Amino acid sequence: MIDNAVSKLATYALRTGLIEDCDYIWAVNLILGVLKLDNYTDPHQEWGELELAPILEELLDDAYTRGVLTESSVVYRDLFDTELMGRLTPRPALVTSLFQKLYEKDPRRATDWYYKFSQDTNYIRRDRIAKDVKWKAPTEYGDLDITINLSKPEKDPKAIAAAKNLPASAYPRCQLCAENEGYAGRVNHPARQNHRIIPITINGSPWFFQYSPYVYYNEHCICLNSAHTPMKIDRACFAKLLDFVSQFPHYFVGSNADLPIVGGSILAHDHFQGGRYTFAMERAPVEIPFTFPGFEDVDAGIVKWPMSVIRITSEHPERLISLADRILLSWRSYTDESALIFAETDGEPHNTVTPIARRRGKKYELDLVLRNNLTTPEHPLGLYHPHAELHHIKKENIGLIEVMGLAVLPARLKEELAAVADALVTGADLRADERTAKHADWAESFAGRYTINRENALNIVQKETGLVFARVLEHAGVYKRTPQGQEGFLRFLNQV
Repeated sequence: MIDNAVSKLATYALRTGLIEDCDYIWAVNLILGVLKLDNYTDPHQEWGELELAPILEELLDDAYTRGVLTESSVVYRDLFDTELMGRLTPRPALVTSLFQKLYEKDPRRATDWYYKFSQDTNYIRRDRIAKDVKWKAPTEYGDLDITINLSKPEKDPKAIAAAKNLPASAYPRCQLCAENEGYAGRVNHPARQNHRIIPITINGSPWFFQYSPYVYYNEHCICLNSAHTPMKIDRACFAKLLDFVSQFPHYFVGSNADLPIVGGSILAHDHFQGGRYTFAMERAPVEIPFTFPGFEDVDAGIVKWPMSVIRITSEHPERLISLADRILLSWRSYTDESALIFAETDGEPHNTVTPIARRRGKKYELDLVLRNNLTTPEHPLGLYHPHAELHHIKKENIGLIEVMGLAVLPARLKEELAAVADALVTGADLRADERTAKHADWAESFAGRYTINRENALNIVQKETGLVFARVLEHAGVYKRTPQGQEGFLRFLNQV
């Protein structure tokens, strides 16, 4: 009976604080309006524990049966259930007001509430996040995080075809713009009626704070410039990062690099990513201490990490800003042909950094990861990018999240790695199955080191996947972890 599902959704909104007792009838009527239902009899029933996803599934199935929902694929269902939840989501002013009141008491209370709120509205879809496959892989650099991302829905052919017939739209200009808040969406742009963003000021500039709908790690947040302006790593960027961790000391925050190949997927809109999570890179120690002349008061050194990381630490953020700016400006123009480092070729700049800021007690810390996006005939996707022999696991850009030690792997690997594990148990021909053929050389290279059985096969494959990711990061490092590579790294530091 659909009346039960309507009542459950309104009750869910009441229990999660999206509405108050006096809003119940109003909420029911909003739900009925979206569903185009004219009749309703309240069941007057005390519902037990309510899980949102099954309630929405029932309402969407009914809407499809009655022709209100014209297509039942994931794109159309997402547009429809987001409209439903958007009707129950409080206005932005109310959300911002409550966040600010909680922040005045304790920044952690504010983010705790806002993170739960972003899940309760179904902006962060708990049921999809739970499907992501995650494990930790021991390596010489510590335990790396591996996740196979299953929470991003794949577009179906009908939605792709429909998107081609849509007139071009530049609103919102991208998926990060503030104009997404409350937007109804379309087949080629997600609905965001249930999305609320928090205005913040960092380094004197108007920005917004929100969570990522895909939550690759705990409290995965995004800070976005209020203006649609390109990513730029500069002195002001370092100041913004350190100001953010001053305001939210329980969070780290970092920026993708500002050049293609070594940057993130959205370079057109200035933004940072942060959250409450300790990555392997944060746990990695300084391996080679270094003192920068004029900054003897700043602790600095090379981090034991597969990529090339300079860590600087001080109780005074302005000192870190000045030193980071000096390092960046030096790196932008730095060429060392013997180390295959070129600042530019044919007028195209190659050097930048991926910066990450955090607090350690009273101290501020900046990690500066040296990046270079040079391409060569042998490595057309990037010399400091995962090389071709690793593309069966990871071919995509190495952005901020991967740099810190979390591999975000494509959904195809869930089935493919399971098939590899099964073939190693049964002795099946790895090259005879399209799911395993691309992994055959890799699997054969490690199979002889283990006694593989049904119970341990997948764990072994996952462990070896983690070792591949460590190699991915080594490929992305501009200075290799060899005596020659470390000499080159020190040559750069000494001339800064």
